[in-house]
Amino acid sequence: MPHPLVTSEMIRTFQHDGVVLVPGLFAGQVEMLRQGVAANMAAPGPYASENRKAGETGRFFDDYCNWQRIPEFAEAVAQSPVAEVAADLMGSNSVQMFHDHVLVKEPGTSMATPWHQDGPYYFVEGRQTVSFWSPLDPVEEATLRCVAGSHLWPKEVLPTRWVSEEGFFPDEGRYMPVPDPEAEGMRIVEFPMQPGDAVAFNFRVLHGARGNTSAARRRAFSLRLLGDDARYVERPGRTSPPFPGHGMVPGQRLRADWFPLIWPRA
Repeated sequence: MPHPLVTSEMIRTFQHDGVVLVPGLFAGQVEMLRQGVAANMAAPGPYASENRKAGETGRFFDDYCNWQRIPEFAEAVAQSPVAEVAADLMGSNSVQMFHDHVLVKEPGTSMATPWHQDGPYYFVEGRQTVSFWSPLDPVEEATLRCVAGSHLWPKEVLPTRWVSEEGFFPDEGRYMPVPDPEAEGMRIVEFPMQPGDAVAFNFRVLHGARGNTSAARRRAFSLRLLGDDARYVERPGRTSPPFPGHGMVPGQRLRADWFPLIWPRA
């Protein structure tokens, strides 16, 4: 039986659309995650970014791969049902940690999160992948927006650098250009959300978010998890996150000492 937060219809939706809302996934960990975000912003890690294009207003901060040094992040994952919910949605017998990601848009931040797929930035591929995006403040306009079914596209979208908009890798025909989902009439799924709700989406789902033009902060905690079939793959350049010195080879499951197993199904 799936976890009480998950229904059979949610599993079908996740498999078909690549995205589904999981209300209250981190409901018991909201304050803990807020404290973790505050600690992260006070002491950013080596991958932290201040995303601002010329002429943009506000502050758009993001950072990732901090769960091992910020105890609130690791504790929130351990206390919440996120690993079991991930296993249910992916149809996986196991769940492996990949990394965390914090994204904060302060009031009056005009810059949008560009449309992108997470998967092409990563050195991992597989059908069984899931990201959870959970706001720590109520969101309406600045919520996550996902293109339903984009995880099934035959080609991945070219990863780009958010500020410069340059290609992250050389494009040798392997990738498709970043589309304009609104202009092309794609089905965009988005949800008004309360703190602790979470959007679950496949690594290959095209997604983005508007700027935060409200008078309130928009803090979000993301968690990226892997299932049974996820394997290391080489990309045509440095991946994000890079995890230097990992020593893995193509086709290998990610090393468990760096990416621990957090859900073995009994």
